[in-house]
Amino acid sequence: MDLDTGIDDALALVYLLSRPEIRLQAITCTAGNVGARQVALNSLALLELCGRAGIEVAIGAEVPLEIPLVTTEETHGPQGIGYAELPPPVQQISARHAVDVWVEEARAHPGELTGLITGPLTNFALALRREPELPHLLKGLVIMGGSFYYQGNTTPTAEWNTSVDPHAAKEVFAAYRGLPEDKLPIVCALETTERIEMRPEHLRRLGEAAGVAEPELVLPEQPEGLRSRSGNPLIACLSDALRFYMEFHRLYDQGYVAHVHDAFAACAAAGRTPFATRIATVDVETDSPLLIGTTVADFRGLWGLPPNARIVSDNNPVHCFDELVSSVGALARSLGSRPEA
Repeated sequence: MDLDTGIDDALALVYLLSRPEIRLQAITCTAGNVGARQVALNSLALLELCGRAGIEVAIGAEVPLEIPLVTTEETHGPQGIGYAELPPPVQQISARHAVDVWVEEARAHPGELTGLITGPLTNFALALRREPELPHLLKGLVIMGGSFYYQGNTTPTAEWNTSVDPHAAKEVFAAYRGLPEDKLPIVCALETTERIEMRPEHLRRLGEAAGVAEPELVLPEQPEGLRSRSGNPLIACLSDALRFYMEFHRLYDQGYVAHVHDAFAACAAAGRTPFATRIATVDVETDSPLLIGTTVADFRGLWGLPPNARIVSDNNPVHCFDELVSSVGALARSLGSRPEA
């Protein structure tokens, strides 16, 4: 998993940790929502919170390929996880660079690893420069990013992950051009990830699934910044993170909801929620100041170029949230309650 943790990245990571059949081989971190080092610290702290210390966490690119880094603390909070506060992790950041992790693990496990990228594509683009055979070495690739003929969430036409490093995204899509259909990346773009709207009732249901004594209430009428009183540490962490995210969405007139883009991508990568895809040839605008970061899909072959992506065209939000609530709730229940102070 390559991420920029990130509230929705955090939920995606916790979800993968909740699935007993999934082995998380490594986590690689890129700058995006916050700086790369903070991403790594957040990821390590979440692993320890979930009782899964020991998974390698490596830092990669700390800046995009060609443009200055822009982070988004106003969206995800100063540390990237909203109002949540986690203790400093005990485990150390890996001595390996993220690019080395991508290349070495793919070579060591050919055809076995599925890559999930929920942040900018910088690390993967650099890994492709090192090892152009990565698309063949991986079992598959799932990307959260882009928006195709759909309003962007960073500029009028560009999605966040792609806008942070459009040059990296352009290189990644170019590397997949003309590969067999089953090797093309599955792209979870805004037109379907924004359908995955987490609402207060989902957090209440999550608390119930975890077996917490009191209802977990994150409500629009409550004061901003209110902290969870849950005795379950994972529920408290997710609740505090997602409250921040819901307040952000409300500030921008999107309602008291949280678009948990990356959680859908994780469910899709795990094969645990239904979705449909359309084959397309994707390219990314990198030159126009007005349109930089815009992802364009040719569904009709007008460019005369071979396909390089399978873009998610439909998904099932109800099923996705049922999966998230039941699986993450079960993990939280297994962790139990924190001791009273």
